[in-house]
Amino acid sequence: MNFNQKLNKILEYVLVAIMSILVIDVLWQVISRYILSSPSSFTDELAGFLLIWVGMLGAAYVAGRNEHLAIDIVLQRSTGLKKKRLQILINVIIFMFAFTVMFIGGTWLVYTRFILEVKSAALQLPLGFVYMVMPISGLLIVYYSVFNLNLIYKSDK
Repeated sequence: MNFNQKLNKILEYVLVAIMSILVIDVLWQVISRYILSSPSSFTDELAGFLLIWVGMLGAAYVAGRNEHLAIDIVLQRSTGLKKKRLQILINVIIFMFAFTVMFIGGTWLVYTRFILEVKSAALQLPLGFVYMVMPISGLLIVYYSVFNLNLIYKSDK
């Protein structure tokens, strides 16, 4: 099993764990609201934070498996050198977006949330921890785009 497969497996386990916690959290919110008539104060906020993590890590996971949503009709109809150039262009654009917006922008977001000591309303959790998933996912997507570029390059030989 290579590093890429191990990373995918780790992401799978993390995503399953987060989704499990999310299901339990929402189930507790429903039980406390409708059965106990005393809604829990933190479950709504926790569900939102967990959705952020699932969404961002899920995006990295599907990028790693090349299963992300794409309009690829041009790529499917291309062949040979034209197809390889298009694949390279797509991966370079993904790399640039993930690096600039997700990693650099996400790192800035996390840094400013910690510096300004912004905390969530119900959980009193520093929001830097919540938004930390953005640069993490950005780095994962950067890694996967470089990995894909390497595969495209090796297929030439």
